[in-house]
Amino acid sequence: MSDVDSPTGPVPGRTAVPLDDTDRQILTRLLKDARQSVRALAEQVHISRANAYTRIGRLLAEGVITGFTAQLNPKRAGLGTSAYITLSTEQAAWRDISRELRDIPYVEHVSLVTGDFDVLVLVRAPDNEALRSVVLERIHCVAGVRSTRTWLVFDEVRGRGADWTG
Repeated sequence: MSDVDSPTGPVPGRTAVPLDDTDRQILTRLLKDARQSVRALAEQVHISRANAYTRIGRLLAEGVITGFTAQLNPKRAGLGTSAYITLSTEQAAWRDISRELRDIPYVEHVSLVTGDFDVLVLVRAPDNEALRSVVLERIHCVAGVRSTRTWLVFDEVRGRGADWTG
């Protein structure tokens, strides 16, 4: 989900920032372990530490890297119930709805989508009771939400993601 309404890339109409092989190697290694030192990263990519700092700074400034976070196992962290909630909304209400949804506890991700519904929300809650509260007492009360549908997640696997090496 982006808070930016217009493309920020160097070419008008494009949102992607040009990345060279070194940038891609940096991204690959940071996605695997963002806690590693810049010195270790520079050694792995075969560039100077100063160059690594400069490139990471540029990737941050250009919005390619938006932050560094820990990845949690939701169940082990006490969030044993996960669900995707689909929302049908009033036309042109996306910005207001997304602003409100992001402030609801246990809402992890919000996407504007196409198809049979308008918004897809990932909720991770401690249990079914908390999930029920989020859906019925919080999401349903958001102005512009017409209806919801809840899809419980039984199991998850992490995908491979993009291949940044080439």
